[in-house]
Amino acid sequence: MDNSKLIEELRNELKINLLGNWYPLCLDYKYGGYFSNISRNWEITSEQEKMIVTQARHIWTCAKASKFLGVKNFADFAEHGFKFLEEKMWDHDFGGFFQIRNHDGELSEVEGLMNEKRMYGNAFAIYGLAALYEINENGNVLALAQKTFDWIEQNSFDPKFGGYFQFFTRENSVFDKESEYKTKATDAIEVGYKDQNSSIHLMEAYSELYHVYKSPELKQKLNGILELIRDKMTNEKGYLHLFFERDFTPVSFVNSPKEIREENYRLDHVSFGHDYETAFLMLEASYVLGIEIDTKTLSVAKKMVDHALEFGWDKESGGFFEEGYYLSGESKCTIVKDTKNWWAQAEAMNIFLLMSQIFPSEKKYEEIFYKSWEYIKKWLLHENGGWYWGSLEKEPFYKTEPEGSIWKGTYHTSRALMNCITMLSDKNTIQDSDFGIGFHEIKTNSDKFIRHWRNVASTLKN
Repeated sequence: MDNSKLIEELRNELKINLLGNWYPLCLDYKYGGYFSNISRNWEITSEQEKMIVTQARHIWTCAKASKFLGVKNFADFAEHGFKFLEEKMWDHDFGGFFQIRNHDGELSEVEGLMNEKRMYGNAFAIYGLAALYEINENGNVLALAQKTFDWIEQNSFDPKFGGYFQFFTRENSVFDKESEYKTKATDAIEVGYKDQNSSIHLMEAYSELYHVYKSPELKQKLNGILELIRDKMTNEKGYLHLFFERDFTPVSFVNSPKEIREENYRLDHVSFGHDYETAFLMLEASYVLGIEIDTKTLSVAKKMVDHALEFGWDKESGGFFEEGYYLSGESKCTIVKDTKNWWAQAEAMNIFLLMSQIFPSEKKYEEIFYKSWEYIKKWLLHENGGWYWGSLEKEPFYKTEPEGSIWKGTYHTSRALMNCITMLSDKNTIQDSDFGIGFHEIKTNSDKFIRHWRNVASTLKN
């Protein structure tokens, strides 16, 4: 495909079909923050709740879009979410962000979370706040990000085994399966474990914060998370273990009876989307840290991408399957969930185009990038804008399902589209009318990032 045509397609998808439909529609001007539940017909539903993860992701997306597209409204949309985070989602008695609040910022019973907190949610708060500070340089925004960083390090970091605890009461007490406190939340099965998902997004958040806050402590912590994910959480085959005991013994049901194993797939499977998303986030973290020739991180990231391509890509229809599993005694990964969710297909575009830039002689990466976009256009893009939750090839019922919820917003898709447009564009031929004046800086930084990793890649061959 001619890249100029592809760039136009991606830009229209980003600006018109995705961002143009979501914003300002999802801004709650009465109570603050952003609406979560949006119907397939782009209507705000009567029932609303607000989770810190989605609220922060909206801030991040709008902040990045304001610079990328040069549309001032998006800076305003990003700043709109700050007050709700600061006043309603932050716990002014004990510190830290609540995981969820109701429509007007008070107690919510949705998903049984009540007043509980999650490290994962606090990580995303940092992610959104850091992106907002980059565009408005408001000291109050940075102060809240710093305060959240302090909360995580004081309450979540495990001084004995390293890594971070995920589950907290309102009073910031860590709870596990043996605790007197018993949660009624929908993620209760995960209680007591450390996990890759909250860890990779903490790495992502700290990387974003380090762009604007060059704290030696933050640098040390970010480096520690990178090493933890790369060296302990990633299997030698090239995939992430999902959950761990406190000492980082992986949770596995491979030797359990079939019915037990299948009951616990949530805790133990191969998640191809998380694997190649993590590959990107590790490369980003290493680069932000200024590690010059980080062959170890690049080698592991490449192995993760290659593993996902070998076992997770649907060679017949295209798209990446959702879950695989290494059955006892098997050397190949078996697909145990063949659905294809929206976010993993978006993340695939981002990482495979990036890998094609870092390893230009390996044409498989470029091929999968183009095939991923064709698959997305065929099965995931709604004719009225937005993306279905899952591929209609596998789950046609999603055609009438809601567009948005506390677990589905614009973060994965916007990041993938912005990054892909940037990598495909030639900064010497870009028209300022098509992009924001900040796009030239974005393109320059992207080129430096790719040159850095291409240089590291050249040392792998020697």
